[in-house]
Amino acid sequence: MNRVPMTVEGAEALRTELDDLKKVQRPAVVQAIAEAREHGDLKENAEYHAAREKQGFIEGRIQEIEAKLSMAQVIDVNAIEPSGKVIFGTTVTIIHMEDDSEVTYKIVGDDEADVRNKKISVNSPIARALIGKEEGDIVVVNTPSGAVEYEIDEVKHI
Repeated sequence: MNRVPMTVEGAEALRTELDDLKKVQRPAVVQAIAEAREHGDLKENAEYHAAREKQGFIEGRIQEIEAKLSMAQVIDVNAIEPSGKVIFGTTVTIIHMEDDSEVTYKIVGDDEADVRNKKISVNSPIARALIGKEEGDIVVVNTPSGAVEYEIDEVKHI
């Protein structure tokens, strides 16, 4: 079984969602199904069918989260001695060599990736190019529009 890297924050977010699904949403949908059953004929009861559909979604999401957590290799970047190299969980600031634009990303697991919040997957082309490099290094990222060069400006272990 392949382990999937995940930050401490990502694992905690999944555990929080799982707790909410099991303790809040699941009991609420069970109650909604019970109330809809009291209304009589289930064939034409839209409330009942909507509640059953929601129950299926909740149960599926619970299974999905439990599977992700069982395969997760939770990595606490704060427990790793800073080496100055880009590794999983570090926050890295890079400068586009062509136009000097600057962007900062945190390298996280696949399930945590969210470009709008500046979190990129460890398996993304940018992260793969950055891993193992140090401040001042030039990296080349192959993109659909061609190779792009970046300079690593800063690496933070936060």
